[in-house]
Amino acid sequence: MSFSAKPLDDTTWSQFATLVERHNGVWGGCWCMAFHAKGVGAAGNRAEKEARVREGHAHAALIFDGAACVGWCQFGPTQELPRIKHRRAYEEGLTSLPDWRITCLFSDKAYRGKGVAAAALAGALAEIARLGGGTVESYPEDAEGRSVAGAFLHNGTLAMFERQGFQRSRKIGKHRWVVAKAVAPVPGFTLI
Repeated sequence: MSFSAKPLDDTTWSQFATLVERHNGVWGGCWCMAFHAKGVGAAGNRAEKEARVREGHAHAALIFDGAACVGWCQFGPTQELPRIKHRRAYEEGLTSLPDWRITCLFSDKAYRGKGVAAAALAGALAEIARLGGGTVESYPEDAEGRSVAGAFLHNGTLAMFERQGFQRSRKIGKHRWVVAKAVAPVPGFTLI
């Protein structure tokens, strides 16, 4: 399939919101807020996410099939996305914080298994380069040799990240890894 990527901003908010609403707020009303600072709960997550997007404090690469938004990859500076799973194990091996985190990928249930997550990851890396580049970190799951439902791979697979040039750093869960990659900036742009 042929997809296009666009940044999540005030011009793409309505397409993002339509996708999230079609999936019951995603994971029971998360609205992709779980990795931001303290959440406000399912009832307030939509308004909080919209406010963050309009203020430029929420980032994602949205994936489109024509005019329809069919998935995304959330990313942001570490201070924008301070919450991660397996924090204790993460902090035990921490030497320095990355410039950027990739925390969440989502694909419309009708598009799962069709390359949306890989396109979203590539879109996020392109946006990070446009925004100044730097060290990018994520926390994918190693699904090699295991059957894992796509709906539960909100951090993506280790294999997908490795295909994009990420290197394993350390394990932080039974099947979860810290991976990192340096992304060069696009000339003429600076880190936000």
